[in-house]
Amino acid sequence: MRLAANQFTFTLPAWVDDLLADVPEVIPTREERMQLVHRLADRNWREGNGGPFAALVAESATGRIVSVGVNVVLTSGVSSGHAEVTALGTAQKAVGSWDLGGAGLPDHELVVNWRPCAQCYGATMWSGVRTMVVAGSGPELEEITTFDEGPVRDDWAEQFEARGIHVIHDVEKEGALAVFRAYREAVDAGGVNVYNARQG
Repeated sequence: MRLAANQFTFTLPAWVDDLLADVPEVIPTREERMQLVHRLADRNWREGNGGPFAALVAESATGRIVSVGVNVVLTSGVSSGHAEVTALGTAQKAVGSWDLGGAGLPDHELVVNWRPCAQCYGATMWSGVRTMVVAGSGPELEEITTFDEGPVRDDWAEQFEARGIHVIHDVEKEGALAVFRAYREAVDAGGVNVYNARQG
């Protein structure tokens, strides 16, 4: 038997480099880091790469940006190409370790524009980050966008905390909701595909 494919890769779209051209390497506050995530998320769906989702990994103590990620499901053709996965994966390649909390490394944090879906819940938990910063965690994401985020536990944040991963909630929440609402308007106008909306 010959396999039709034996590898796949996630590549960030070229426009990400353009957007980051005027962004400093160090972003001192979590609010400013989340604002960058919102810019990436809004540009991402408008460019047709995937959903309105973005993330970044930063050194917690310094605010140095290690990586960014956007949802690349549509351009990659791979359903696991979520923003958290691309941000964490490129960060791990950048530091040379699958464990972002490994010996000799600074503490890292994941900044993402909503609480993780069922897939990214596990990806984040096992990545080695010591902090996760989310813009929000309520039902608004699914209500506005109609994405199915999967069966995430009610105590999802407590489960992170129990494993030594601190969760910081509601950072620049209104900015995330504004991106989701703009996306929904485009969906309702018929110009955007909600690619995982097969709910039952």
